[in-house]
Amino acid sequence: MTNASGSRNRLVFWTAAVSVVALDVVTKWLAVRQLQPPGSMHRIIGDVVRFRVAFNPGAAFSMSVGDKSRYFFGGLALVALIVLWWLYRTTKKPDLVRVFALGLAWGGAAGNLIDRFRGPLGVVDFIDIGVGNVRFWTFNVADSAVTIGALTLAFVLWREDREKLAIAAGEAAMRDEASTGVQ
Repeated sequence: MTNASGSRNRLVFWTAAVSVVALDVVTKWLAVRQLQPPGSMHRIIGDVVRFRVAFNPGAAFSMSVGDKSRYFFGGLALVALIVLWWLYRTTKKPDLVRVFALGLAWGGAAGNLIDRFRGPLGVVDFIDIGVGNVRFWTFNVADSAVTIGALTLAFVLWREDREKLAIAAGEAAMRDEASTGVQ
């Protein structure tokens, strides 16, 4: 990777990651202070989008491993941060979409990890989306960033695999042509 493309990757990754962490920390702080009393619904767009503060000591979808959930899921988040950083560092070419996806996921994982270290109540969730009684799990900015980053990264990796398969198929066809003398 050239120095210029490395600088561009670095700028995209860290801008995405730091922006997500900052937005996550600020929105959670505002949610805890402004959405009172805890658990009360605040309609944003009718009944479809509502804000309500909820604390999740477990992981996604309120998974729990008991009273040690904070430490267990905090450890998993640290591992995720290391893996995502490693994936970013091993990106050999300028691939701004891949790097942006990794930055989003890293920032989201870091944002929720901050909540785990901040106190025993757990991760602050406050965005409630759904229609009537059909609701999605309450989530936050960090959860959104992790989800968008992971989906985008999955698409990028899928696209890379398809490109590699196409190249391999083309090389195999050229070898077949060369071995049979067909031009």
